[in-house]
Amino acid sequence: MSEHPDLIDEQRAIDHAYDCLERTRAAVAAMRAQYDGGPGGTFQHRYERDVVQEQVDQRLAQLDVGDQSLVFGRIDAEPTEERPEVESFHIGRIAVSDAQREPVVVDWRAPIAESFYRATGRDPMGLRRRRHFATRGRTLLGIDDELFGSAAEALDRGEVQGQGALIAALEESRTGRLSDIVATIQGEQDVVIRSPLAGVLVVQGGPGTGKTVVALHRAAYLLYSHRFPLEGQGVLVVGPNRVFLSYIEQVLPSLGEAGVEIAVLADLVPHVRVVGWDSEATARVKGDLRMIDVVAQAVRDRERPLRETLRVPYGVQHLTMSVSESEAIVQDARRRFRTHNAGRRHVEQLVFERLASTSRTGDGPDVVRERTRDDLLVRTALERMWPILTPTELLNDLFGSPGLLRSACRRWFRRDEWELLARPRLSDASEVVHPHQDVPLLDEALERLGPRPSRRDQDVVRTYGHIVVDEAQDLSPMELRMLDRRSLNGSMTIVGDIAQATGAWAHDDWSSVLAHLPDRRPPQSAELRVGYRVPGPIMDYASRVLALAAPGLAPPVSIRRVGDPPTIVACDPGTFGGSLAGLVRDELESVGAGNVAVVAPRSLVDRAADALTDAGVDFGRATRQGLDRQVTLVPISLVKGLELDAVVVVEPAAILEEEARGAQSLYVALTRSTKRLAVLHARPLPEVLRGPVVSGGDEDALGGEGADAHVPAVDLDGGRPVG
Repeated sequence: MSEHPDLIDEQRAIDHAYDCLERTRAAVAAMRAQYDGGPGGTFQHRYERDVVQEQVDQRLAQLDVGDQSLVFGRIDAEPTEERPEVESFHIGRIAVSDAQREPVVVDWRAPIAESFYRATGRDPMGLRRRRHFATRGRTLLGIDDELFGSAAEALDRGEVQGQGALIAALEESRTGRLSDIVATIQGEQDVVIRSPLAGVLVVQGGPGTGKTVVALHRAAYLLYSHRFPLEGQGVLVVGPNRVFLSYIEQVLPSLGEAGVEIAVLADLVPHVRVVGWDSEATARVKGDLRMIDVVAQAVRDRERPLRETLRVPYGVQHLTMSVSESEAIVQDARRRFRTHNAGRRHVEQLVFERLASTSRTGDGPDVVRERTRDDLLVRTALERMWPILTPTELLNDLFGSPGLLRSACRRWFRRDEWELLARPRLSDASEVVHPHQDVPLLDEALERLGPRPSRRDQDVVRTYGHIVVDEAQDLSPMELRMLDRRSLNGSMTIVGDIAQATGAWAHDDWSSVLAHLPDRRPPQSAELRVGYRVPGPIMDYASRVLALAAPGLAPPVSIRRVGDPPTIVACDPGTFGGSLAGLVRDELESVGAGNVAVVAPRSLVDRAADALTDAGVDFGRATRQGLDRQVTLVPISLVKGLELDAVVVVEPAAILEEEARGAQSLYVALTRSTKRLAVLHARPLPEVLRGPVVSGGDEDALGGEGADAHVPAVDLDGGRPVG
């Protein structure tokens, strides 16, 4: 951006905004001292002190912008007859007021800020000028103005706003963490962010369209515009794996929303350990909705009458309960209680009543309970009739017992299907480590079993006022059912790309996903069609694979047509290690302080690690360090959703062969880069990737002869997502 005549004045405005922010922070912090009366005092005093301090901490967290820009733009309204003066508003990360409560900075989520993101030459939305700031901390580096209406007779009528600011942001080196885009949100993205709260919104977006960060900004926007009731109900963001969570974890705090829960599905089931993955065939069985009936039958199979009459020594006599009486007790409990564990005390009460009825001493049920509850015969009988169970105990017994497994599954699955579920039973259920595909089954079991009497507050399924789900195209019907169960009112944002569906239950269209989600309102949909992250030459190369991965989808249109063409390197099997290390060093030199990912198929991950180690290349593994190192080795299964400055894709032919949906996995791998892509292969390249690689040419960074040449106009039904 060139030197601007208003640079000094705008720097003063930014300095004033920071001064007002610091005064506000100091005033909020002072409230803590007013209510800090020490550890003593009445209960009411201590309660009020704790509430105030919690609110102070939350407010201070909201007012902490860290190193992020507080102010990133300004809008000037077009004068009208009713309002002849020009109204101006500075737009920023959070709202800031001066000592007289006059607004200094308008929160980006406020209704008045909508035009900052959506105004175009075709529809200026009442603006005369939109101004984007390029800042580093508190320092204003440059200004990028767009003029509308009477301020511009020959206005460029493009759809990309703040071109200079946007391109500068896209060209920044990656840090291993996803950054917010609050300063450069585009019109089609803003439509999604500000969509209504109610119902399910599906967002289809190809690589680099910003669907993940848009979904996170939507969560922040909804919390701002629907603070009550969402702050009390909670907002949940679900990601596909922990590498992804580590990658996105800073976005919402940077937007002033630190209270959103970010989780993988395994985090939503209490008291379980989850590591590793099942085979695709087993995953298909566990993700099938027929498992609902299997879990229900497994619970029912643990509610059993006795095999023989119970005879309990009681002084000089025996107390008895027949098999038929035990069966009547079990049937009565089944009728009365929706969840299994809730019926245990009722069963105990009926058992002791029955035993007491056979006592010749006339002792009542309470006396009999007191005298016999620790008797091994009584305890064994109760455990057979109605055991207290955790989800882990249920699955450990079910999958570890051929008899229980056959009984639970035979009505619903073929033998060759349910036998895939079998695994050794551990004597101590607390030592069980579940594969990820067990998670929805554990959740279904928790719903059927209910909380244990002693853990009533810990074994509950929490619901949320809004749920954001990323990479939803890979979720099984059972996993989607798990999310449906946690939706308090049917409000969800579902984000993904059908072309990147790679899981065992990958969906070919969104209708099969929506079939398992709340349907209280008709679902809405939106498609992000403009690619911001992936340069044109790389997107063009990856699009060759898209024809295999999703023939019905068009690739995103990249706004950055200029870029380095992909580097294709062939090597002999014996020189693989040296070729990989040399290629990584070349990419490091090209991206400077940027980061590099080596994406490898499962069969070559260890070999690639050995090659980098032998060559002395300092690298980390995504499974251990996330993306914290400059060079990261990423298995193909974990690369989805990430973005790196440079990506080295190892052996495309192996990716196509090894992955259940190889074309989709390869498409994902080829579209992770923001600057450079390299492909290393010892085997012949797949047919679809053969042929010359085309350079980005000398086109303008935003596409040839003006922005309209490569950026399509997006029509979402007058600014609203269409169903």
